[in-house]
Amino acid sequence: MSRFAQLGADIAKLWTKYGSAYISGMENTLILALVGTVIGCLIGFLCGVLNTIPCGKNDPPVKRFFLGLLRVIIRIYVEVFRGTPMVLQAVFLYYGLPYFTNNSVKFTSVWVAAIVVVSINTGAYMAESVRGGIISIDPGQTEGAKAIGMTHVQTMTSVILPQALRNIMPQIGNNFIINVKDTSVMFIIGFPEFFSAHRATVGASYLYFPSATVEMAGYLTMTLLASFLLRWAERKLDGSSSYELVQTDQLTMTAGTYSYPEQGTPFDERSKEFSGSAAGKET
Repeated sequence: MSRFAQLGADIAKLWTKYGSAYISGMENTLILALVGTVIGCLIGFLCGVLNTIPCGKNDPPVKRFFLGLLRVIIRIYVEVFRGTPMVLQAVFLYYGLPYFTNNSVKFTSVWVAAIVVVSINTGAYMAESVRGGIISIDPGQTEGAKAIGMTHVQTMTSVILPQALRNIMPQIGNNFIINVKDTSVMFIIGFPEFFSAHRATVGASYLYFPSATVEMAGYLTMTLLASFLLRWAERKLDGSSSYELVQTDQLTMTAGTYSYPEQGTPFDERSKEFSGSAAGKET
């Protein structure tokens, strides 16, 4: 117990002296993870939609050529940024650009560099998630939209993407939580995030394990809060668990009709109306 008491005393000492640095690092981490995830999702949605544009043998050769080229470019982008660590992507973009361009092209802001790295990394993962979410929607809905005269753009924006968004919401939340943790590698380019605050504190106090304990608690707090908010957002997107038909004609059955399970419907044996009419016939 004496070691735990000493750990508590060391943590209190660190927080008293360097608490503002820890809090500032957490704020920067959350901002970077949120902005990077939002931009990455937009990149992923764009790549996913472009990857699912229908293209058949009857389409013009020019369309097939450009769509094929576009899909090759997207595939290379996805495989490169999914297959390499974020820390090396940060090194190549922040230090590699000035190296190969003799300092003519370089990032002047470490914030911009960090956001670009996190965004393109997230976009590579989201591209496949969005593509999977789109193709998971029943093809009959696309055919039905075309049957009533909707264009491909109208079908995607009004029918497919709203449903695909709900399907990939867990993956969006997962990527955000991953970004909260993975932004710890941005210290390699000098970004002042949470982990860099830990490194600076350890260099000044030599209390490595107590500072690491503060880091662990901080990251766990951020990820648990993010999980709670994302589950709340998912429940909001789901809407009410039950609803009643607006129409009054019980002989009309609408697709997707849902009634309270304990009440039954006018079309099964649990319905009070059905039971009442059956009882009347028996008498």
